[in-house]
Amino acid sequence: MLEKLVERREQLEKDLKDFIRKRDELNEESKKLAEKRNELNAQVKELLNKVRELKKSRDELNSKAKELRAKRSELHKKIDALYKDLDKLRRNIDRGGRPLGEIEKEIRRLEFKQQTAVLTIEKERQLVERIAKLKRELEERKAQLEKHEEFKKLIAEIKKLKEEVRSLTEQIKGYQEQADGVHEQIVDLLKNVDETRKKADEYHAKAVEARKEADRYHAEIIKTRKDIKDLDKIIKALKAKQSKSKEQREKEELIRKAKEIYEMFKRGEKLETEDILLLQRAGLI
Repeated sequence: MLEKLVERREQLEKDLKDFIRKRDELNEESKKLAEKRNELNAQVKELLNKVRELKKSRDELNSKAKELRAKRSELHKKIDALYKDLDKLRRNIDRGGRPLGEIEKEIRRLEFKQQTAVLTIEKERQLVERIAKLKRELEERKAQLEKHEEFKKLIAEIKKLKEEVRSLTEQIKGYQEQADGVHEQIVDLLKNVDETRKKADEYHAKAVEARKEADRYHAEIIKTRKDIKDLDKIIKALKAKQSKSKEQREKEELIRKAKEIYEMFKRGEKLETEDILLLQRAGLI
């Protein structure tokens, strides 16, 4: 019984060492996984800061483009007003023909359609031809009327304003292209944010799982230590009991031998020194 209990205790000691090793390994693994998760979350934070900066830059570019569009719109109004003056003058000079302002407006409308609408090749070809025809008509009509001094003055002012419009359009285009480029960077960064955040969540889940497993082994450690402590009590009690039984057997053996020697003494037989000492130990003399 005692031997089996001792063997059981030795096995529990081995199990305890194994549990401690596994718990420590899992805690270390959980720590490393948490560190990696924290690194990824820090990357997410850094990426989001970049996104905020880029959004601010994009909004500033769009705001500048918006301001220039407003200026361009004002210039278009001025141009339209000059065309009205031009048409009044034209009606006095040229009694027939379509107003130049209407031709100009139609050209702008068709050019906008060409830039924004989705057209078939045939439709786009027809549109380009129509724009070209209107421009030729406009230039021919202007050429006929430019011989008039006041008319030439109005045309010159319109050309100047149109040049300003062209310059503003180029600036707007530049700001818009920059804003679009920044927006693409934002989209790429947000995609990176999603991917990095997903990885961080995966590492977090693994860290939590490793910690749970470590806690399970820790519970086994506590239980095993308690089992060892309980076994130690039982083994100690059994050893004490066995020791007492051995002492009792030795004492009984001593008394038996002492009685034999005492009988020899009563018969008058010669006793050795060791025999006398044994009688003394037994308390018979």
